[in-house]
Amino acid sequence: MTVLVAGGAGYIGAHIVDLLTKRDEKVVIVDDFSTSTKDRVADFDYVELDLASGGSEDTLVEIMQSRDVDSVIHFAARKQVGESVEKPAWYYQQNVGGLANMLAAMQRADVDVMIFSSSAAVYGMPDVETVPEDIDCRPINPYGETKLIGEWMMADCERAWGLKWAGLRYFNVAGAGSEDLGDPAILNLVPMVFARLEKGQQPLIFGDDYPTPDGTCIRDYIHVVDLADAHITALDALRSDAPPAEHIFNVGTGQGSSVKEVVDVIGEVTGLDATPEFKDRRAGDPPKLIAKADRIREHLGWAARHDLADMVDSAWKAWRARH
Repeated sequence: MTVLVAGGAGYIGAHIVDLLTKRDEKVVIVDDFSTSTKDRVADFDYVELDLASGGSEDTLVEIMQSRDVDSVIHFAARKQVGESVEKPAWYYQQNVGGLANMLAAMQRADVDVMIFSSSAAVYGMPDVETVPEDIDCRPINPYGETKLIGEWMMADCERAWGLKWAGLRYFNVAGAGSEDLGDPAILNLVPMVFARLEKGQQPLIFGDDYPTPDGTCIRDYIHVVDLADAHITALDALRSDAPPAEHIFNVGTGQGSSVKEVVDVIGEVTGLDATPEFKDRRAGDPPKLIAKADRIREHLGWAARHDLADMVDSAWKAWRARH
């Protein structure tokens, strides 16, 4: 049997592919390479495909049938909050449309296991210290809305044709599993800071007037290796004879770090002057999001193992290996 990893050439997807192949699973990667490069998947079976394009459903059915696919891990999505605010219709086309094509293909090909890369962005701005999965979801940007709709779509497919699924809501991802698996895109906080430091520029922090101790946004940062392991754990659970009763799982440490704290750790690890420049807030950024991570521990037996220093140190080693 084969696992189809949609977005498998990307930052998180590549770590999933690495873990799957290390345990001798067959993998096929589907990616449009908009935020990754083909050299990352040169040694793997891959198909270049935009899931939201016309005809992608038929292509996916052929891939699933010809490779004997039994499960899908779905990362393929646009993920920039600010961009989603500026181009909402495109985000719905890409994220919701692409997932709809994937689910329709799965039904046609009799593939009934799906691990979905969701997001803490579904929560919006909850008025709690740590966010449980069963709180009312009120996303405040189109990106978060597309992820919540994705969860609804999978629940509907479960009712309609028996899809077995899990949605993993994670927060901010950092780190690298090895020097060749660093974040290839400069879209997340840590590589964005690295890129500016390399150019001799100050890191940018958007907003220093949030209702947090140092005025900058607080997030729950998760090491990408921990995150990849959580996906594999969920996959094994869904393939088992007794899949979990719950479908939605936060993936986090349960600890929050502010953007300023992350930048400070980057300065300590790199030895570079990381004194930030503060800019206006970005549209759609909630002040604080920290995961309540009890459910995944109780139902799947999973917990994060790495801290922020591990994330930054491994990310910096991978960055230096590529630049």
